[in-house]
Amino acid sequence: MIQLAPPSLVGEKVRLRPAREEDMRLLHRWIHTPEVRHWLHASDRPDGTLEEVTRRFWSNWDAVEGRFWIIETAEGRPAGNVRLLGIDPFHLRAELAISIGEPDCFSLGLGTDAIRLVLGYAFEDLGLRRVDLQTDADNARAIRCYEKCGFVREGVLRARRLRYGEPIDMLAMGVLREEWQAGQAS
Repeated sequence: MIQLAPPSLVGEKVRLRPAREEDMRLLHRWIHTPEVRHWLHASDRPDGTLEEVTRRFWSNWDAVEGRFWIIETAEGRPAGNVRLLGIDPFHLRAELAISIGEPDCFSLGLGTDAIRLVLGYAFEDLGLRRVDLQTDADNARAIRCYEKCGFVREGVLRARRLRYGEPIDMLAMGVLREEWQAGQAS
């Protein structure tokens, strides 16, 4: 598959660089870190090998319908990943997925900075009108981050996924271009 790399984006706290195949080792490690895995939508999937992670995140990656970045700290340390998925050029929408993979990088504002960069790219460069996401309803830290970036709660998806074999609710959130633009003006 031809990989079309998105542009690098630089914020106040992070640099987003296009993901590379060799980054799959990082994703593999992050996916298997318990403090990270707890919040992943795939937390109840069996642990994957490096080859399975590469197949899921890289080999099946559709660069036309998605963008995939590695989040680096200002010092250049890889800290997580962020993706735009299902970019729909007809309906002008996409889904955001983000994960901070290094537990010592939680609550430092890296995710907020990364999301703001991706939203700017989505609305200004891609011309999208909507970006949405789903998060665990009990993930207070993520919900605060998303709300700081302009996302609003749109509904609860009851018993949407399993965590440790138990069904949990997820929250649907979205941000519209005009809401994002209004937030940029303030």
